Amino acid sequence: MTNTCVYDDAEWDARCELAALYRLMAHFRMTDLIDTHISLRVPGYTDRFLINKYGVLFEHMRASDLVVIDYEGAPVTPGIDPTDINQAGFIIHSAIHHARPELHCVVHTHTAAGIAVSAQEDGLLPISQHALKFYGKLAYHPYEGIALHESERDRLVSDLGPHKAMILRNHGLLAAGSDCAEAFHEIYFLERACQAQVLAMGGGAKLSLPREQVRRLTAAQFTDDSSAQIIERAWRAAKQLILSQQHSYCA
Repeated sequence: MTNTCVYDDAEWDARCELAALYRLMAHFRMTDLIDTHISLRVPGYTDRFLINKYGVLFEHMRASDLVVIDYEGAPVTPGIDPTDINQAGFIIHSAIHHARPELHCVVHTHTAAGIAVSAQEDGLLPISQHALKFYGKLAYHPYEGIALHESERDRLVSDLGPHKAMILRNHGLLAAGSDCAEAFHEIYFLERACQAQVLAMGGGAKLSLPREQVRRLTAAQFTDDSSAQIIERAWRAAKQLILSQQHSYCA
């Protein structure tokens, strides 16, 4: 889409990609009114990222609605009031972006299935192919209340460790990637794994768990040489679901 605003082409493309991701999260019903957030590092900067203007629904998100903030939570976008920034979003996303420079996009959700699994003592069980994508690669962070205190950032980062996905206990899910495509792939599979677990456990039958060797094999298969191409193909395919909205979100 044509950039009619004041942003350079790289930032405008990033804004359109992030707005598309917001719309896709709405499409797959992974929203919680105005209370979750997705961020993307601003191209060419190490200390700035794009995030939603607080109060805009994901299904209405446009490239021009996204605001730039720095690692201190200060709005960089002209005319943005500090109250337009979700404080919890700033705490969570700034922590990950600052500590993990290779993770450019971070997604946080409060879905029913994600919250349900986050409250289960055993966490995500290795009972589905979707769940096995995260076998040995999933972090957990204990609940500390609404994330309003900067002191929690160090603990979030420490708990995430080298991983790209984390279950926030009694809270929800977090996933990240090198771009919107990878972050979408991570949160989509994590969410589907949680949905499958809730349904399987709700059935009341004894669960079947794959052997340890198979669990490790499957996790490795998700990161083989073809994974980057598959992630990109999936991202392009997903955006076709909201193709009719492109003029709206890239505006």
